[in-house]
Amino acid sequence: MTYEPDLPNLRQVHLMHEELFDELALKGFEVSAGQLGENITTRGVDLLGLPTGSLLHLGEQAVLEVTGLRNPCAKINDFRKGLLGEVFAMDPLSGEFTFKCGVMAVVRCGGTVRPDDSIHVEAPPAPHRPLERV
Repeated sequence: MTYEPDLPNLRQVHLMHEELFDELALKGFEVSAGQLGENITTRGVDLLGLPTGSLLHLGEQAVLEVTGLRNPCAKINDFRKGLLGEVFAMDPLSGEFTFKCGVMAVVRCGGTVRPDDSIHVEAPPAPHRPLERV
């Protein structure tokens, strides 16, 4: 990504689904929460399936707006060789890229977020737009 000072920062908070760590472990990659740079790790929320603009209410006050998919970079291979190919891949049939390395969000309302806080998802008004990489 290039730095564009006149554009809003759509990458303030990185969220990643813990289920990805389970999937990676089955393939021999031991990854724990925080090791891929995420700020918040979730379980039971289909982050990758959320529409753009979804609001995530965390704990009592915090609200994040989902802006897009994290675009993983080659530095992931510095952490674990071959890991990039597991979190970013191209479907040979459709030519579509799959991004599994979480989502990016912006803060809409600040607040304290604690381990095991509940997450409530509020969908944006229809029509919904699928997530794209940011």
